[in-house]
Amino acid sequence: MKIALALEYDGSRYHGWQSQPNCLSLQDTLEHALTKIACDDSIRVVAAGRTDAGVHALSQVVHFETNTKRPQSAWVRGVNALLPPDISILWACEVDNRFHARYSALERCYLYYLLNRPTRPGLFQHKVGWFHEPLNVDDMQKAADSLLGEHDFSAFRTAECQAKNPVRKLTKLKITQQGDFLKFEFRANGFLHHMVRNIVGSLIYVGANRHQPSWITAVLESRDRKRAAPTFSPYGLYLAEVKYDTRWNLPTLNDSPCDITALEVFIKKQTNN
Repeated sequence: MKIALALEYDGSRYHGWQSQPNCLSLQDTLEHALTKIACDDSIRVVAAGRTDAGVHALSQVVHFETNTKRPQSAWVRGVNALLPPDISILWACEVDNRFHARYSALERCYLYYLLNRPTRPGLFQHKVGWFHEPLNVDDMQKAADSLLGEHDFSAFRTAECQAKNPVRKLTKLKITQQGDFLKFEFRANGFLHHMVRNIVGSLIYVGANRHQPSWITAVLESRDRKRAAPTFSPYGLYLAEVKYDTRWNLPTLNDSPCDITALEVFIKKQTNN
């Protein structure tokens, strides 16, 4: 039997999603709780995206196989009772054996929240990135628009990236501003290792007037990682949504996590006061 789960988490204290020896990982923490509920062989999960250390998720999707039958409530409330407060199961369901959390995904959405003011975050520590110099958002959006479409994104991936093909189709890169906060919304059929954070860092260089918007195109076409900006902080990055074909009959949340988040609601309250 194959089960799919969606979960949200605060990645601040974890060494990333993937299981690692002698490190606290999200995968190990989830598998430990699932194994207790299943009461059978150790459960191993496959995730839609392997988030890095410090990266959060509003809706990560995983699947696992088990011979143990449990009601849906056991995979949600039962597992949540065994998880730490910074991880929560959102839904669970039995799925077709052909479903794969990673390879069945059609689109992924990442959000990056950036605090743009002279002083570092206190209330939003580890929840947002931070840049102290004023940014020209219009120039940043012009640069972002040049990245839309299908491209070789080698210039924006880490040297350790294991993807065999660096070509990805970026369908949306929108930057919006609310007071001192900027939100970057990325949608693509897939992302390379550190791709979002490397693009955010490069767009900040443009916004800080260190480069013109056209510089981004030159970096993209160079396929040279050394031409782009340094990898930006992980703390403002959220895996927000993973889309699948409706034939898998997966549960849906009332609102898309990309449409509104608790963080955005709080930001609006603060900026409107």
